[in-house]
Amino acid sequence: MKTYILYCAIILANITHAQDKLEGVILETLDNKEIPLAGANVFWLNTSVGTITDENGVFSIDYQPTYTKLVISYVGFKTDTLNITSNTLIRHVLKSTSSLDEITITSRKKATSKSYLKATNTFTVSSDELLKAACCNLSESFETNPSIDVNFADAVSGTKQIKMLGLKSPYILIATENIPSIRGAAQAYGLSFIPGTWVQSIQVTKGAGSVINGYESIAGQINAELVKPTIDNQFFVNTYANASGRLELNTHLNKKISEKWSTGLYLHGNVRNQEFDKNEDSFLDVPLKQQINVMNRWQYTNGEKGIVSFINLRYLNDETQSGQINFNPDTDRGTTNAWGSEINTERFEINTKLGYVNPEIPYQSLGFQTSYSYHKQDSYFGLNTYDIAHSSFYSNLVYNSIISDSRHKIKTGVSFTLDDYDEVVNTDVYKRIENSFGGFFEYSYDNLDKLTLTAGVRADQHNRFGFFVTPRLHLRYTPWEKSAIRLSAGRGIRSANIFAENQNLFSSSRQINIVNANRKIYGLDPEIAWNYGVSYLQGFNLFERKGDITFDYYRTDFQNQVVVDWENPFEINFYNLGGKSFANSFQVEVNYNAFENFDLRTAYKYYDVQTDYNSGRLQRPLTPRHRFFANAAYETNTKENGSQWKFDATYNWLSEQRFPNTSLSAPQFQLPEETPTIGTLNLQVTKVFSPKFEVYVGGENVTNVRQPNPIISANNPFGSNFDSNFVYGPIFGSMYYAGLRFKIK
Repeated sequence: MKTYILYCAIILANITHAQDKLEGVILETLDNKEIPLAGANVFWLNTSVGTITDENGVFSIDYQPTYTKLVISYVGFKTDTLNITSNTLIRHVLKSTSSLDEITITSRKKATSKSYLKATNTFTVSSDELLKAACCNLSESFETNPSIDVNFADAVSGTKQIKMLGLKSPYILIATENIPSIRGAAQAYGLSFIPGTWVQSIQVTKGAGSVINGYESIAGQINAELVKPTIDNQFFVNTYANASGRLELNTHLNKKISEKWSTGLYLHGNVRNQEFDKNEDSFLDVPLKQQINVMNRWQYTNGEKGIVSFINLRYLNDETQSGQINFNPDTDRGTTNAWGSEINTERFEINTKLGYVNPEIPYQSLGFQTSYSYHKQDSYFGLNTYDIAHSSFYSNLVYNSIISDSRHKIKTGVSFTLDDYDEVVNTDVYKRIENSFGGFFEYSYDNLDKLTLTAGVRADQHNRFGFFVTPRLHLRYTPWEKSAIRLSAGRGIRSANIFAENQNLFSSSRQINIVNANRKIYGLDPEIAWNYGVSYLQGFNLFERKGDITFDYYRTDFQNQVVVDWENPFEINFYNLGGKSFANSFQVEVNYNAFENFDLRTAYKYYDVQTDYNSGRLQRPLTPRHRFFANAAYETNTKENGSQWKFDATYNWLSEQRFPNTSLSAPQFQLPEETPTIGTLNLQVTKVFSPKFEVYVGGENVTNVRQPNPIISANNPFGSNFDSNFVYGPIFGSMYYAGLRFKIK
């Protein structure tokens, strides 16, 4: 047990993240048990070289033989200074000051943390941040984060989609424990298939990211780390209910089987069986839904041999019904009696991870990941049919070591992917197999104080793309204290799954056209883009309170893009880019601890996203040029019995957004060129009664903002003007919720 946490966390980090020279784990003692201490400060005495421990208590810090005094501190704990004579794994337990004297000091760890040391522009969202809102699933876990935009995909499905740097989620590599997972058939709804309580933390990287996880990343990478059986509570239950009729239950059961084996059973279920039509357009404001989601997780740890392994088994069944409120699927499917839609999804997956760290040479490690998933969706939207079956296999082998000394670190390995698609679009059948085999090499340089560089390249042979090379570069420079200037550049390439990624098109009467279809996938070329970025992070102290400010600018240039053209109200056209397409994103974000226990986060974003359509260069539709974000969080001090209050408020303001062209429609169906501005406010209050039990209540869109008439021609859904895709704001109005959490350590 003493070596378990150290090896487990370090091995997992070695599989997917760059390693610094000296590594270890910091623990605290709670109820006679040693648990990881997140957010502890670790630094070399009389230097500016330092870091903090992550959510597993693990740290990784630069090292050279002249560094001999390692200082470990955390508010509320005794500061220790360790004598370091060689590069060996560190395991250290900090003692609470309450055990040394009668003074009790408390502290709070940041819910979202940014690194001054990493070459990539990455921030980590902890489970504490996820609890600030009704985070029922991964698609809803970014509501309190300004770097990710969350929007509704259409007025029928109730699905939320995310954007980064002005680009939709298909341009983001979304992974679960560094295994690409939200892709292919899962692209449209997959984020809603990962319950929020299963997520331990989320790492968000802006820009192209690392070559290790694949070649598909263009706008960024999002990695969700799931809770682990050895760290999660033995028993956890979360219940949730909201005013839209949604009921949800999450249960975690974890047990240590033996000294080396632990297992966890994670159960999720949600149902919505109440019908609402507040705007009286005859369509459900939110769909009817039920989902069963089960995951069984096994963890093996052998600290003496430096081995850790995970096996995940998961099954999902999700059923959704939407459309007109009087639609009966038993009698109305395939008819024009009433417009309705059903989406029935079954998904099975098995993932394995095996990591090995050489106990004698801790900078040498080997990681191997495999994943198989089968995703089957049977669905119809009015008279449109869309079925897809997608089998996917992924494997990745990663080796970590150093060159000469630990200022020069390398990662290298090979990967293989296989995707088998079988789609039915009305009367058309699309079948294809994609496979690729590739190798990658990533070099990292760190001169300890000022400069960190990560340069990677991968070469892949694809059965449809042929041979191609994907380079990535990240650079971090620290000109002065508490600062980081970052530069990045990288190339990404991906297949556009035009139907799976744009399923909202079926909730309309538009004719589907693939223009000049004589290429590789659906008759189209793969999408290729370069992403460039610069970021500046500066920490500061103002009125003796800590804060930081970040400036980001990113540009994405497409060499080729599959253009999704909505500019004819009676058609949706897919074609290869014939000119230019680019996305410029600028963001300034300020985080400030205004007073004790009160954190304020504000951000402003500007988007300039333009594409050369067949009708000319246009701003991307339904993409606001300006966005303002603010989040305020306050919590009271924790009392001796563990009770506490927490208050959170999030405000989002969006500027005008361009509507797709409707000038060819009849006058009564024509829309203005732009949407009005829109602002929404979310609130939540949490009462913690004890470390075991808490209750939360909240409201989304408490100012009751609603988009009028979100569906065009709602009274004639089988006519040529019907379209549910002109959504820019809430449809349901205010939505209030309540829930409780109970856990046993």
